[in-house]
Amino acid sequence: MPANQEATADVDPAPQRRSLVGRTFAGLRERGQRLVRARAWRLRLFGLLAVQAGIAAAIAWFVAYQFLDNSSPVFAPTTAVGIVAAAMGSRLRRTAELLAGVVLGLAVGDTLMPLFGIGPWQTGLVVVLAIIVAILLKGGGSLLTQAGGTAVLIATLEPPVRDLSVPRFVDAAVGGLIGLAVGLLLVPIHPQRTVQRLAEPVLDPGMAAMHDLAAALRARDLGEAQRSLRRLRDLDPRLTALEEGLSAAQEVVRLAPLRWRDRTSLAFYTEAVRHLERTLHSCRSIARRLTTALKDDEPIPAELPAAIDLLADGVQTLRSSIRAREGPHKAREQILMAVEMVGRARGEAGLDPTRPHTHRLGYSGLIAVGEFRTAAHDLLIASGLDADPAAELVRRAVDQDEQD
Repeated sequence: MPANQEATADVDPAPQRRSLVGRTFAGLRERGQRLVRARAWRLRLFGLLAVQAGIAAAIAWFVAYQFLDNSSPVFAPTTAVGIVAAAMGSRLRRTAELLAGVVLGLAVGDTLMPLFGIGPWQTGLVVVLAIIVAILLKGGGSLLTQAGGTAVLIATLEPPVRDLSVPRFVDAAVGGLIGLAVGLLLVPIHPQRTVQRLAEPVLDPGMAAMHDLAAALRARDLGEAQRSLRRLRDLDPRLTALEEGLSAAQEVVRLAPLRWRDRTSLAFYTEAVRHLERTLHSCRSIARRLTTALKDDEPIPAELPAAIDLLADGVQTLRSSIRAREGPHKAREQILMAVEMVGRARGEAGLDPTRPHTHRLGYSGLIAVGEFRTAAHDLLIASGLDADPAAELVRRAVDQDEQD
């Protein structure tokens, strides 16, 4: 037997199999932990909505049964739950849409069902017509959904008679007001805590993607840079949820007496979060430009990925200082140091022909530097500075680098 075959035969495959099994179980355990953390986060964020919906449904059913003489209240608790479910957004606007949808569904259903009777095609026809009317009225998603859902209830749960249209609408109106009262007055959300929890799944993966981008730039790994850019783009739905959470929090501190004392602090949170959102948009532009720079084989000075790492650290430091109600001095220092580093990277793009070409920035790199300074400016505003002082600090950091 040749020597290489003997060596192959002597290799024990059992350790390799054990190693593969171990890595597989480690990956499964890590994915399981991430899933548990994600579910726990959703429970912390939306658990109160379940309580609000249960309380609103119970009160709405009781009021409709006891005071509206409705032996089978359906629309009052249904509408109350729909209003509570509209918590992450403009609740007043969605309340109006939901009630308008109920009116449309009732009108179309009570008009057509006595003529055609109850059946599958009748139900489909009523739903189609109710949603068409809502579309012609330029209604939003809530109005369309509620109009169609109410039409289904009219077509399937009630006999085709006309005399109940007003009580049904009264039921729905009472349920909507009760849902609004529970969500805004009786059990309002905690505005700051809600915004903080909505910001977590935006900032953490966003800054992790920036660190991964910096590592990709050091290794000139185009594939990893593209993956970092894709992760930043995938944050759009979470940014939308954060915007809706901000709207809900602002509505609560404006209308809920229990939360009036939070108006000042929420105003600071809102300003900070909005500029952090703008920073994330700038980070996406930075990632896009630097990915293009790698694709075009442009030079990437070492200061550029170091500055990206420092900027991402500054975001996390600023977030921690805001949550702990501490001064943002350390975060500002990190942000301005990152600006200086980017300035040094840009300064190496001089015209001296004796300097190596590998130390110069190309077209996309220069645009990324401008986006970087915009991100730093927004972060300084998020830390509590006004726009003009923040711009002055960025200019000083740039001028300091040029003097050096």
